[in-house]
Amino acid sequence: MSGTDVCVIIAARNAAETITTAITSALRQPEVAEVVVVDDASTDATEAMARAADDGSGRLLVLRLDVNRGPSFARNMAIRNSRSALISILDADDFFLPARFANLVGGDDWDLVADNIVFVEHASVRDVLSGSVAQFDADPALLGFAQFIAGNISSRGARRGELGFLKPVMRRAMLQRHGLSYDEQLRLGEDYALYARAMLMGARFKVVRSCGYCAVVRPNSLSGQHRTEDLQRLADADLGLLAQPGLAAEDKRILRRHERHVRDKYRLRRFLDLKAAGGMAAAAKFAVASPASFMAVVRGVAMDKFDALAKSGSVPSVPEPRLRYLIAAENAGAQK
Repeated sequence: MSGTDVCVIIAARNAAETITTAITSALRQPEVAEVVVVDDASTDATEAMARAADDGSGRLLVLRLDVNRGPSFARNMAIRNSRSALISILDADDFFLPARFANLVGGDDWDLVADNIVFVEHASVRDVLSGSVAQFDADPALLGFAQFIAGNISSRGARRGELGFLKPVMRRAMLQRHGLSYDEQLRLGEDYALYARAMLMGARFKVVRSCGYCAVVRPNSLSGQHRTEDLQRLADADLGLLAQPGLAAEDKRILRRHERHVRDKYRLRRFLDLKAAGGMAAAAKFAVASPASFMAVVRGVAMDKFDALAKSGSVPSVPEPRLRYLIAAENAGAQK
C-alpha cells in the first residue's frame, strides 16, 4: 500500500437503514484502499446490509462484536485490522461527498486534516446527494490547541456544532509514534479526547473550509444519546489532559473551562436522575452537597424552564437553515 492510501473505519450499531449509503460513499473514493466496518453487537440487520454493500473490489472488511463495547472499542478494533497509512473516520449515519479525499490529503504539513461538515436533516439527504452543497474556498489553517478546546464548549439553546464533530484523516504513523488510541472508557466525546491528546503531543491539526463530509441529523441517532456517567467520564478525561506536563497557561485555562462546562452538565443530569428515582429529597441532598453542584443545578433548571417556554411559543424562535455548516466560510462560491 502507498503512503496516500486511505482506510475508512466505521463503527456501526443498529445502522441498517444508513450503512449502505455510508459504505458506498467510501468505496467510491479512488484513494480508499480499505473500508473496515465493525458492527458493535447490532440487534438489526446492520451486518447483513454492510456485507451487501460490497462492490467486489476486495476493499471491504466487515467485523462483528457479539457484545456492545462502544464506539471507541469498535474504532480501535477497526484500526488494528487495517494497514493503510491514512485513517479516516466515518459515522454509520453519515456519508462522504464526491472527491472528498482528492481535496484533502495532499501535502505533508499535517498529522490530522479535516474538512467542513454539512449537517442535514434526514429528510433532506436527497438534496445533498443531488449537489446542493455550497462550494467554499479551502482556506487551510492549522488549529491551535486552545482554539480547539474552546470550540468544544457548546452554547445553551444553539444547534450543536463543536469542533469535536470534525472527522479528520489521521496518519497511522502519528498514532503509533505517540501510542495513541481511542479511550475505551468514553462513549461520549471520544473523538474530542483523542484529537486533544494528539495535539498536546505536537500533532498538527489542519482544517480546510471546503466541504466533503455530510452528517445526517436523525432524531434517533445513537450519537445524540448518552448516559449521565458518560458526562462524568468526559469531564474526568479533561482532568487527565490537565495533568499533562508543559501545558501553557492559556491551555490550562480553557481546559478547566471545558471541564467545568461538562461537569455542570453531569451535575444537572445527576440531580434529575436522583429526583426521578428517589424524589426531591434525594436530589436536593445532592444539590446542596457542594456550591458547584448547587449553582449548576439552579442554572440548569432555570434554563430548562426557559427552553420549555421557547418550545411552547412564548419566546420567538429563529428558523433553522435547510443546510448548516460546522465551520463558517466567508469565501463561499456559487452553489452547484
